[in-house]
Amino acid sequence: MRKNPNVLMNDIINNVEQVIVGKRTTIELALCAFLCGGHVLIEDIPGVGKTSLVYAIAKSFDCSFKRIQFTPDILPSDITGFSMYNQKTQEFEYQQGSIMAQIILADEINRTSPKTQSSLLEVMEENQVTVDGKTYKVPQPFTVFATQNPVEHIGTYPLPEAQMDRFFMRLSLGYPTMEEEISLLNRFNEASPIRTLAPVSNTAELMAIKALVPQVHVDVTINELIVHLIRLTRIDTHVMLGCSPRGTLNLQKAAQAWALYQNRTYVTPDDVLKMAVPVLAHRLVLSQEAKFKKLTAVEALNQMIANVKIPR
Repeated sequence: MRKNPNVLMNDIINNVEQVIVGKRTTIELALCAFLCGGHVLIEDIPGVGKTSLVYAIAKSFDCSFKRIQFTPDILPSDITGFSMYNQKTQEFEYQQGSIMAQIILADEINRTSPKTQSSLLEVMEENQVTVDGKTYKVPQPFTVFATQNPVEHIGTYPLPEAQMDRFFMRLSLGYPTMEEEISLLNRFNEASPIRTLAPVSNTAELMAIKALVPQVHVDVTINELIVHLIRLTRIDTHVMLGCSPRGTLNLQKAAQAWALYQNRTYVTPDDVLKMAVPVLAHRLVLSQEAKFKKLTAVEALNQMIANVKIPR
């Protein structure tokens, strides 16, 4: 690796910020999820830069990128691929689907049928697809960035809990401030910076950073904090379905990635608390009483964080 991991990660974030104005925290979280090999659900209204964020990360690492526009008529075979009979060889040959790339943008994932949504379950968990009994590995590193519009519900299919749990993080961008939007106008006046955005790293360096994440030390007291917080989500009266063990593992990985980004070789309680909401909130299924009170999963989780005992 040419640079210190912290320096390289900051170079990537600064490069993405040429396209995405004023959303550094979201970029940082998306990068940490990518370095953990996790998938990201970006939930926000149209036009705030969800697609540009994903494309900028792909270009910064010089990764292969494919965008899948999810519509009601898209089929599972369009994603995973299919077998076609070759008359010359008299054998069936695998025709790659659109999933065969390092970074996948699953645009408006909730606009396709549950059958097509479920075609992503295997590849998101095991980094492979199975077609006609044969297994095909996807290129590495591999991450799915999915987007959905939380406001418009006509013609959409809510993501099932099994699929939501496979997303490492859920993020949003939100509207820019007045100063950020003015800067946006000046920056995009002549042409979009995404067209001229140059790579600042490569997949070899990316894989090297990914290998460093599990090496970040996690003390036993930190693991106890993580498990305590997870168990609170399972007994809270506002929650009908709490976090799974997958959420436990993902929270630890996310805290390690954040510690590495902070140029530390160990995880602190603040790292865990920083990553708790983006990693855990989307995994919670609230009770009807909580929904009646118009309580959100983020608010419920923040209440639990306020009650958790922090080791010192």
